[in-house]
Amino acid sequence: MPTTINSPATPAFSRYQKIVVALLAFLQFAVILDFMIMSPLGAVIMPALAIGPAQFGLVVSAYAFSAGISGLLTAGFADRYDRKKLLLFFYTGFILGTVWCGLAQSFEALVLARVVTGLFGGVIGSVVLAIATDLFAPAMRGRVMGLIQTAFAASQVLGIPISIYLSNHWDWHVPFLALAAIGLVGGLIVAWQMEPVNAHLGKPQEHSPWMHLYHTVKVPHHLLAFATTALLTMGGFMLMPFSSAYIVNNLGIDMQHLPTVYLVTGICTIFAGPMIGRIADRRGKFPVFLFGTIVSIVTVVIYTHLPRISLPVLIVLNAIMFVGIFSRMIPFQALAASIPPPTQRGAFNAISASLQQLAGGVASVVAGHIVSQGADGRLQHFDVIGYLMVATSLGSLVLVRMLDQRAPARP
Repeated sequence: MPTTINSPATPAFSRYQKIVVALLAFLQFAVILDFMIMSPLGAVIMPALAIGPAQFGLVVSAYAFSAGISGLLTAGFADRYDRKKLLLFFYTGFILGTVWCGLAQSFEALVLARVVTGLFGGVIGSVVLAIATDLFAPAMRGRVMGLIQTAFAASQVLGIPISIYLSNHWDWHVPFLALAAIGLVGGLIVAWQMEPVNAHLGKPQEHSPWMHLYHTVKVPHHLLAFATTALLTMGGFMLMPFSSAYIVNNLGIDMQHLPTVYLVTGICTIFAGPMIGRIADRRGKFPVFLFGTIVSIVTVVIYTHLPRISLPVLIVLNAIMFVGIFSRMIPFQALAASIPPPTQRGAFNAISASLQQLAGGVASVVAGHIVSQGADGRLQHFDVIGYLMVATSLGSLVLVRMLDQRAPARP
């Protein structure tokens, strides 16, 4: 009997599967950190390059738009190659783009560097998800996504505090160069340890990559998942790029204590991520997503209306907010992973990643024009960003409910 998406079975990982999860989590860590450090470094980069929120929003969105275009161009070819080779190709370009970011000396050079990094880095996440889905049964995918998403938390525990430390003691270029060096070592280990991922090549393939792209896009279930991905992304991309500037300038937390906020939040989410994945496998994806949506909405409204507060209060609120965000990301990714068949999995994930980046790019540009900086350095209209995130959260909740209702009918 076929295993359904919400199967209660929880088979154990094999030794090789554990190795694969660790490798995929590391790759996610490198890619996520490359994007995440732009947020805390924003408080340093803006004065260093003499740019405002609108220009900094363009720096963030440059990566997103180029990643989105790259994902669409790659989608038609994503299922025609060994996924390991595809992963290593784009990862190499990502490392080179990160080095360029570390060498950029002007606003224009940084924008170009982010474009190059996005062209390669934006595809990596989709290939990682395709590999995870190929190698793990549906009853394992909640745990797999939970473990892979600990990369997000690890970037906060290790990457962001260290990046801020390096930028405080040298300048904002050093974190990018350090990330490139560590990422290179990780890429070599992936090339050595991971076996080819090519089982999908034994199945019939469409001759034309463009028809393959078209047939992947036109499936109703796929369209529903794509729309959900776009909505989920928009709220986060509006909030995150300006979070460090908001914490420092509006909430009164100085740069020396900013790493502590990300460190403690990351530790909490490292423990929460795998737990959320296990609960999603056992109890169902949608109930966990509903819980995460409620927690996210409540904490975001509070967070975007805060006066100056103490460091402990901010840490607690930030940790709760990220638990809510993870409780949406993990079950949705596990649910969406089981939607496409193996022969469309690469294209589906590439399109999804592309839409995620494009939606995020639009959100960053919009947020950059909504938020302004007063004479005292405080960000203004940040509460509007909170309301927009609430709206996107409610919209994604409706779409995930529709997706979940149709899911049991598909093996």
